[in-house]
Amino acid sequence: MTTWLTVVDTAGAVAVLLGAATCLLGTFGMLRLPDVLSRSHAATKPQTLGILLVLIGVAMRLRSGMDLATLALILFFQMMTGPVAAHLVARSAYRTRQIDHDDLLFDDLDTQLTEER
Repeated sequence: MTTWLTVVDTAGAVAVLLGAATCLLGTFGMLRLPDVLSRSHAATKPQTLGILLVLIGVAMRLRSGMDLATLALILFFQMMTGPVAAHLVARSAYRTRQIDHDDLLFDDLDTQLTEER
């Protein structure tokens, strides 16, 4: 094994560890934050960054064309589904009155929902 491959493998392992730590921090945020909107941020942003770092680390380790294509598909679908799912959860929480409206600084959704009626 050449020195270059050792460096790439070590960087990949560090990226996987950083991604796992970021996902773990997002999990702690989901457990500790008080309301649905805050939890939806903790559920999506650290998880998306964490999965990105894990996939980069795995790609540095595997380095073959088919594996990289599979990892790119995983990244694409993760980026597509994570924010959309969090948005739908937050919107359903808003519609079912699980959110304290007094804590909101701006409530643009209220005007949209009242105009729809």
